[in-house]
Amino acid sequence: MELDAVEIDIGTPSPTVLVHSEDAEELGAHPLDRVQIAFDGDVLTGIVEVTDELLDRGELGVTRPLGHVTGPVEVTLAPRPESVADIRKKLDDVELDREEIATVVADINRDRLNDVELGAYVSAVYANGLSLAETMHLTEAMTDAGARLEWDADVVADKHSIGGVAGNRVTPIVVPIVAAAGVPIPKTSSRAVTSPAGTADTMEVFCPVEFSREELRAVVDETGGCLAWGGSVNLSPADDKIIRAENPLSLDPPGQVIASVLSKKLSAGSSHVVIDIPYGEGAKVDSLAEARELAVDFRRVGEHVGLRLECAITEGSQPVGRGIGPILEARDVLAVLAGEGPRDLRLKSLRLAELLLEACGVDADPAAILDSGRADERFRAIVAAQGGDPDVTVDDLDPGGQTATIAADEGGDVVHVDSRGLSEVARRAGAPRDQGAGILLHRRVGDAVAAGDPLFTVHAEKAEKLAEAREVATEREAVRVRPPDESLVERV
Repeated sequence: MELDAVEIDIGTPSPTVLVHSEDAEELGAHPLDRVQIAFDGDVLTGIVEVTDELLDRGELGVTRPLGHVTGPVEVTLAPRPESVADIRKKLDDVELDREEIATVVADINRDRLNDVELGAYVSAVYANGLSLAETMHLTEAMTDAGARLEWDADVVADKHSIGGVAGNRVTPIVVPIVAAAGVPIPKTSSRAVTSPAGTADTMEVFCPVEFSREELRAVVDETGGCLAWGGSVNLSPADDKIIRAENPLSLDPPGQVIASVLSKKLSAGSSHVVIDIPYGEGAKVDSLAEARELAVDFRRVGEHVGLRLECAITEGSQPVGRGIGPILEARDVLAVLAGEGPRDLRLKSLRLAELLLEACGVDADPAAILDSGRADERFRAIVAAQGGDPDVTVDDLDPGGQTATIAADEGGDVVHVDSRGLSEVARRAGAPRDQGAGILLHRRVGDAVAAGDPLFTVHAEKAEKLAEAREVATEREAVRVRPPDESLVERV
């Protein structure tokens, strides 16, 4: 059937096409079926949505991923992707082989699966897990599906945190320390998905983070490191599509986490990597035993794909640093680089840098590099090379002017700081889209407080978002205080 392709922006990341109901009936197409679109000598795939409101009969509405398709096109029903049968096998808890996993990843990467099918894949992995062999195959397939960076060095450093801890902005401190020690560290990071800020969001306070591979190479050649958004250089692109399907239910199965992280590291051209695995209440990993098990699997898969990998198991039951949200985290980073700032953020950054340099075989003292100002100097060089202001100071970074301080109702000791709850409050305040939105944490576990003492301050750029964040903060009791006379024993 010949239809006239017209662009319709409905804000979908998948290659959706809108078909008039009468045209769909003639094609024999139903919602979420696939059609093949012959255009300019190529055959593209679109996922069908049926409508009578947004276009006339004879038109094919193409969304942004297919926005280059215009004018007369030939549209036919597409066959079901081979990977659908493989996903069904995984739903039945059948282990997939290398070829089957490669087929699934290829179809995800080429947008051949509709949202229901991709959701079924994610559900199957969550419910039935991945064997070690499947995780290895998945890591390799996801790496092969995207671009790969190559560097003129035998040792290329990298670090990654599996996430889940608010304010854990160690990367902009670790990268300049390692680069100043003479080890190239081309760090590509993610934007926030469910958190108030990813490393890329925080770095965007200082400078641009989206670059082509050639531009990224120039920054690393000049400074020895970079702090860029990985999505702009097409590293393991299938991973981003899988994450999009995982987010609505906050699914993060261990095998998929390992493949996600290590495929990005391989794609970035890394040879030596430190993985930060936080554990504790509110973190992605609940217990020390689970963290150790995950670390063992990371090491096994890393060895299989040729990475020298070290795992750091860290306490993650409360935020790291004082700031949560792009600008507030950026202020903490500058303070630590200047020899001040939150002590926990400094110590964790130094320990991770130490582990990474040891893995790279470099005899250097991260604390000396930090205290001498060399890390700060290198960080500012990276900011300048990425198009930012190298002279930025903490005073230049103003958080949102709409504020509300949550205080202790009564005196006692802080017994719990809910990292997940504070992240939700910060997001309701507008983070990360509003760079100035977030939370400034005043108290940590173990601190003594009196009635009326501030626990944390919410910053927002808009009054209505502040009101929403304040309401959530009250409901969640994100910082819990136990009065000194309250028993530690609860009868059930």
